[in-house]
Amino acid sequence: MKQSGELPPIDKLTIRYYDGTAYSYVTDSIIRELSIGLYVNGNKIVTIACAGIHVDELAVGFLRSGGIISSCEDIDRIIVSDDITNVHVSLKKEINNSSEKSIFSSGAQETVIETPGKVITSGLRISAPNTLDLMKRHLASTVIHGITHGTHCSSLINADGTFIISREDIGRHNTFDMIGGFSLLSNMNCADMIIATTGRVSTEIVYKVWNLGIPVILSHAVPTSRAITTAFEAGITIIGYMRKGTMRVYSHEERVNF
Repeated sequence: MKQSGELPPIDKLTIRYYDGTAYSYVTDSIIRELSIGLYVNGNKIVTIACAGIHVDELAVGFLRSGGIISSCEDIDRIIVSDDITNVHVSLKKEINNSSEKSIFSSGAQETVIETPGKVITSGLRISAPNTLDLMKRHLASTVIHGITHGTHCSSLINADGTFIISREDIGRHNTFDMIGGFSLLSNMNCADMIIATTGRVSTEIVYKVWNLGIPVILSHAVPTSRAITTAFEAGITIIGYMRKGTMRVYSHEERVNF
């Protein structure tokens, strides 16, 4: 597999700033947005709006979420263009590509992922204080957001509290696909792991986590009602609105020791 070097996802722009009393011109750090064309076996299947980092993981995770691939063994090679605008994935099998999808970033154009079917029955247990500490550490890992205030972040965390990876992007869905791509390329089993996110937990996010077999979602934000219903069906614990030492458990509270 080949991946080219990645561009720093931050642009420096001069803007007009008002501090409450006067205007001035300042240099601001702005998160970059790129459109990435994803090609599978030579056919373009989607354009993804993203920050242009870890695009190999993003492409693989997108294909994994869509049920196109399920194993690293499905992939022959990955080539990222030097300007980070195209990702070519060659698979060892043909896929049915009926039509190119629309721009994908926030999830508005994303088709709902097919239900994995198998309910997650992990025996993972976490304590409330440790859970709050994980979210505190997760928020501290958002380096790009600290500079630009323009990204979402998701982290993959081991049962013992070890952070495996953190991924930032302009789209929260993209961060989950990056983690999905990373774990597939690493042949990593995500059962009994935890995923933390800065963003809202929608039904699509629950499906992505279900696809990865992860039993616990931690969110700085809140879930939707449908996401909670889906999480109950999937066997996933959602803990959200984790702020100022408090949290709300929305589904499968049996995994949390209070």
